[in-house]
Amino acid sequence: MLFLYSVLVVACTVLLVAGVVEQRRHNANLAQIPVRVLVNGIRGKSSITRLCAGALRGGRLVTVAKTTGTAARFIHPDATEEPVYRKFGIANVVEQIGIVRRAASYRPHAMVIECMAVMPALQEINQSKLIKSTIGVLCNVREDHLAEMGPTLDDVARSLSRSMPIGGVCVTAERERYDILAEEAAARNCELIYADPESVSDEELRGFSWFTFKENVAIALKVAELLGVDRQTALRGMYDAPPDPGVLSVERYQTPDGKRLRFANVFAANDPESTLMNIEQLLDLGAVHRPLNVLINCRPDRVERNGQMGEIVPRLAPDQVFVIGHPAKSAIDAIPAEWRDRAVDLGGDRRDPDGLLTEVLDRLGPDSSLVAIGNIHGRGELLLERIAELAPDEEGAKEARAADDPTAAWAHTARPAYTTLPAQPAPVADDDTTRIPVVPDVYRPVPEDDWPEPGQPLPRWTDRHAASPHPPNQHAADPYAADPHPTTWQTPGDNR
Repeated sequence: MLFLYSVLVVACTVLLVAGVVEQRRHNANLAQIPVRVLVNGIRGKSSITRLCAGALRGGRLVTVAKTTGTAARFIHPDATEEPVYRKFGIANVVEQIGIVRRAASYRPHAMVIECMAVMPALQEINQSKLIKSTIGVLCNVREDHLAEMGPTLDDVARSLSRSMPIGGVCVTAERERYDILAEEAAARNCELIYADPESVSDEELRGFSWFTFKENVAIALKVAELLGVDRQTALRGMYDAPPDPGVLSVERYQTPDGKRLRFANVFAANDPESTLMNIEQLLDLGAVHRPLNVLINCRPDRVERNGQMGEIVPRLAPDQVFVIGHPAKSAIDAIPAEWRDRAVDLGGDRRDPDGLLTEVLDRLGPDSSLVAIGNIHGRGELLLERIAELAPDEEGAKEARAADDPTAAWAHTARPAYTTLPAQPAPVADDDTTRIPVVPDVYRPVPEDDWPEPGQPLPRWTDRHAASPHPPNQHAADPYAADPHPTTWQTPGDNR
């Protein structure tokens, strides 16, 4: 018995020492990244992560990023990206340790990383132990993950607030529950900054070749402003940023029998409020039109969400509602009785996707729109693959461009394939106005001799506590040239 007790004590001691050593190494890696932006919220986290990273790259800040959404990606300083490897395909917050270690190898100015925790306790651990963000982003509070963070939206807001940096800054576009977020921020000595979506003009939004919301752009612009990147430079960087694989887009197709189809993949917005907001904005902009058809994909482990999608059918007023996946009954029964005759049950988790697509296309009119909502996994993924094989409607795209339709740019937007980091990319001349000029060294890890010691002034940083709360960016020909008014960035909680 004494022997077993001794083995247990030794094993626990070894684990304790290993944990302390790993935490110290992780903290050392975090110290190599002066600015750490943690993006949290319910909807749009991946898009905001990419927008923030693009805005900072536009300002010539060496920036790495990592998204978690539809397809987890590690984004290098030159915007090339690759998938995040996950053993057995299972996501775990511990992977953030490896991401930080890899990001630190570039000695970047900033890291923008998406929060991957859902449980409130894990969100707090992700902030306090794994990322220790200096700038937090809390994009919105929506009706999702209520079992973990609910049951009310007020509870969700307080749960998300656990990712706010203590003694740091948090940017949000949430309006309805701003008071709750402000209360939580005050308790953490965190400066809460509101990013007003109305500050983003329609003209600025049209510069994107993919669909995004003013809320997302406003948040990224505010983060860029805090880091001294001016608005136009940040916008150019965001325009050049590759979109998320799950980004909302409208594709124009031609069916085998000559019908025209506009297809919108709205699977990523899988809560009712976000789904309605996406589709209503697509209709307002003319990206999709009526006759409008809705396709709901059901999952057996998301029965409540299936019903939520059925409940919003009257507000969408579609001509037909196609229901696929299993159990289809969970969505159809939630459709109000006066709209239920428009539902077409194509359900079954074993249904052949080719047969599904054929039946859907046969029921569509000569020129109609189809929006896919619910959850992408299962039959939804397979159906998307078959839809992508349809012939593009080149004639329709030409007509849209000829009519100066601002949504024409969204049709058949090239999906960025992940690539490996180039060893020696060609430098871009400063007089090349077609791309953002980038100093070649930005593409490679910063030489150790060129990087300040921890606690020393960060190059090209501006003091947000100066007389002007958001001074203009101090542009320098060299991204490593010292700012004339440097600020020492400290760990949240330290005295400034």
